[in-house]
Amino acid sequence: MAKRSIVPFGPQHPVLPEPVHLDLVLEDETVVQAVPSIGYIHRGLEKLVEKRDFKQYCYIAERICGICSCGHGLGYCMAVEEVMGIEGPERANYLRAIWVEMSRIHSHLLWLGLLADAMGFESLFMESWRLREKILDMFDETAGGRIIHSVNQVGGVQKDMDHMMLHHLLEAVKDIESDIKPVVDTFLQDYTVQSRLKGAGVLKKEDAVALGAVGPMLRASGVEYDVRMLGYGAYKDLTVKPITSTDGDCYGRCEVRLRELFQSFDLIREAIGKIPSGDINVPVKGNPDGEYFMRIEQPRGEAIYYVKGNGTKYLDRFRLRTPTTSNIPPLVETLKGCQLADVPILILTIDPCVSCTER
Repeated sequence: MAKRSIVPFGPQHPVLPEPVHLDLVLEDETVVQAVPSIGYIHRGLEKLVEKRDFKQYCYIAERICGICSCGHGLGYCMAVEEVMGIEGPERANYLRAIWVEMSRIHSHLLWLGLLADAMGFESLFMESWRLREKILDMFDETAGGRIIHSVNQVGGVQKDMDHMMLHHLLEAVKDIESDIKPVVDTFLQDYTVQSRLKGAGVLKKEDAVALGAVGPMLRASGVEYDVRMLGYGAYKDLTVKPITSTDGDCYGRCEVRLRELFQSFDLIREAIGKIPSGDINVPVKGNPDGEYFMRIEQPRGEAIYYVKGNGTKYLDRFRLRTPTTSNIPPLVETLKGCQLADVPILILTIDPCVSCTER
């Protein structure tokens, strides 16, 4: 029997964009156990509900993460709206859906570049981030910010998109789609990519469900679950079908994310074609009194937002359960039996967002 050793992995590592910390128990070069440590960049954002009223806190929620900014603002605002019995305008719902799908494209292109860089696929890294710039430019034009957008508010949205903006967005989506299709095909058919990803980090369907996996990690194991199918906001009028794979390995998780890019392109086009005219927000009177759980589909999976009001302008509690929180137990399971050299790739295929997770 080989002698066991413990190797610390992270929080600083040349491959990882996020401060992930794992203690890896090894036998020779094989991982037999992985022990995660979280809290390295905890900021105490949930505690700020005691110092910022429920309207101001939307700005805090949007700053939980620079990648999922729009989604966090949306989840928080929709939870408060449910508590207060506020029904936002339909145009606001469609604008929110468009911005969230733009965020999904931005997130997946960012992830693709990081994965390509970790594998030494530098040309793909540069190309995916070049295309990502086009989405960031459209965020700048439509929301006024490339990373933090500050478009959501309780009762609707703060900014509108005129006809010209929507036309520019359609053109940008068309350009990105035509450019990314040959890149995706090349990536998925590349021998080196397949040799590194296929058969690595396999997560069986029953294990994915039992361990609470969400998002592409769950769908790559063959589970057809996407929170957008519940029909919150404008998604009740849009065509959403879960993108799945039956492989359950690193390759399957990559394939699901890459196919979701094209689904987001279609959803943006559908939303722009159906967007109604009218107001973009409604007046908000009173204070939240009650509690509510709101679920939305972030780029990494299901995010849950819990708010509890007490009738004053300050909430009693805000709680966020991020997709990465749910995907850590499945990640630990997939690491068992892998080689030490494959650990960075396995971690990147779940696309961890530690900034969201540790808040």
